[in-house]
Amino acid sequence: MFGLSELAIILVVVAAALAVKKLPELTRSAGKSARILKSEARAARDADEPGTPRVIPGETVGREDTGTGNDTGTGTGTGTGPRG
Repeated sequence: MFGLSELAIILVVVAAALAVKKLPELTRSAGKSARILKSEARAARDADEPGTPRVIPGETVGREDTGTGNDTGTGTGTGTGPRG
């Protein structure tokens, strides 16, 4: 008969054969979970250290580039003009 170790090896091989289709999805999900966990841990650590400025990398937008709503050429205003 089979021993416990042989049975465990057979079960692992069968599980691996059945899980081949799901393996990329599982690794993607595990990576996403790890990134979320890492960012939450970083946010918790940053919350413990008040007074430390938080720098978010990105593009600096000048005051004239903020889109103040004075653009009349788009037709997507607030609806204050005549309707047609």
